[in-house]
Amino acid sequence: MVAGGTESTTVTLTWAMSLLLNNPHVLERAQQELDTVVGRDRRLKESDIPNLVYLQSIIKETMRMYPAGPLLGPREFYKDCIVAGYFVPKGTQLIPNLWKIQTDPRVWPDPFKFKPERFLTTHKNVDLKGNNFELIPFGSGRRGCPGVAFGLQMVHFALAGFLHSFDVKNPTKEPIDMSENFGMANEKVVPLNVLVTSRLPSHLYTVN
Repeated sequence: MVAGGTESTTVTLTWAMSLLLNNPHVLERAQQELDTVVGRDRRLKESDIPNLVYLQSIIKETMRMYPAGPLLGPREFYKDCIVAGYFVPKGTQLIPNLWKIQTDPRVWPDPFKFKPERFLTTHKNVDLKGNNFELIPFGSGRRGCPGVAFGLQMVHFALAGFLHSFDVKNPTKEPIDMSENFGMANEKVVPLNVLVTSRLPSHLYTVN
């Protein structure tokens, strides 16, 4: 459980930073929001997260495009069913493809374009907790991920704290390589390298 939770959080944060570096206007807007809500004279607090609505939309869009686990665990039909006009007999196993669901152009216009703003407008009421079946990176129902609340809390706090504390740049002029590695976890093929500089007063980086 610890290994699974750690890996999925790391994968999500890596994809989020990769997307932000390839979309600097989104990164700039996220840091502007942090400066407005938190300022630069104190550290980020957990209580600030609910007020960072644009950052929350960045997390949603990242998990939509690059779910940490693109396939859910297998499910088995316990009785005969009719699904979309097709007969599915009892005992049939189903492995839901999250990536396909979350990039369906009938639901998501420009599905392969990084647009966090969609979660402030057309998809404002879509959440990550399994209540909206077009976005289910944690699964849904009784078989959904038990760590959804803690996972979201950690991802939001880690990304917000990092963007608040540091300016991040791509060390090369080439776009970040977004190639994906096939496996249980949706990892980047090419490791992410970044240049980091402080953006807050020096005393805020000391540990008491």
